[in-house]
Amino acid sequence: MKLATIKSSSKDGKLIVVSKDNKNAVEATDIANNLRQAIEDWTTTSPKLKSLYQKLNSGQLDNSFKLDESKLHSPMPRTFQWADGSAFIHHIKLVRQARGAALPETLTTIPLMYQGGGDDFISPTEDILQVDPSHGTDFEGEVGVIVDDVPMGVSPKDALNHVKLIVLINDVSLRGLIPSELKSGFGFFHGKPSSSFAPFALTPDELGSAWEGGRLNLPLLVEYNDQFFGKANASAMHFDFGELISHAAKTRNLKAGAIIGSGTVSNEDMSCGSSCLAEKRMLEKIHEGVIKTSFMSDGDQIKIEMKNELGENLFGSINQKVRKI
Repeated sequence: MKLATIKSSSKDGKLIVVSKDNKNAVEATDIANNLRQAIEDWTTTSPKLKSLYQKLNSGQLDNSFKLDESKLHSPMPRTFQWADGSAFIHHIKLVRQARGAALPETLTTIPLMYQGGGDDFISPTEDILQVDPSHGTDFEGEVGVIVDDVPMGVSPKDALNHVKLIVLINDVSLRGLIPSELKSGFGFFHGKPSSSFAPFALTPDELGSAWEGGRLNLPLLVEYNDQFFGKANASAMHFDFGELISHAAKTRNLKAGAIIGSGTVSNEDMSCGSSCLAEKRMLEKIHEGVIKTSFMSDGDQIKIEMKNELGENLFGSINQKVRKI
């Protein structure tokens, strides 16, 4: 099924169920006020939401309405835990090379992960605010999962049973701020402003055979200023989501509604393009000897989607512009 959040006076918005073709929706607030509440009581809410989804798709509801994606927030406008991994080894190598940093000795054995701010996600069509162009505004196209309660010490295999919803992410990065923050020894903070998500969160069954072994086997479609930028396949994760969730839960419980990101989707095949500007810039430097691509500036636009083999836009679209303030 597909779930989304319509903007309202509440900071968490209102939970809605979206039709398979993304055209219609129905409020689900009689089941749960918002998506976080639904996830926190998933055993009870999931069957009710699934029944509502089936009725919506079969045209049995009198209270459904035409969906306007511009009125939607990120599926979960805020949550208690947002942890982003870096599961694509090719991306790690290029970005580390770009800032002159050595690769970690545990590159292929222990996932990299940072803890982001989950208190203020922005909507999929909301402007990315730019305080200073020198901060190096960049987009990062990713896949993520929303989990229910995950016990500390969970195994990678068992961790996959806790994946309840799958999402697409624009993990905005400020490349000009990150190197100095990392040198301080305490990690990202200013370099990682608010992220945004594609409007629809999907249950794994909605993806059919494309979801297998904790990986999503579909290309992430990225357009930058209305031009092709990338189509890297998300299945190329070195660490699957079971391993990422297990890593996040090594010394703590993860509470329902926690979001775990894949890190920037990246393929070694250069014909697939990139899912962030930092990669493209590094590839230019390697292959052409000079960086030609600038980071984002006022008015630049990023669009991120994922379509199945039928061309259906599964998660809806992230479609944002940078706006200098």
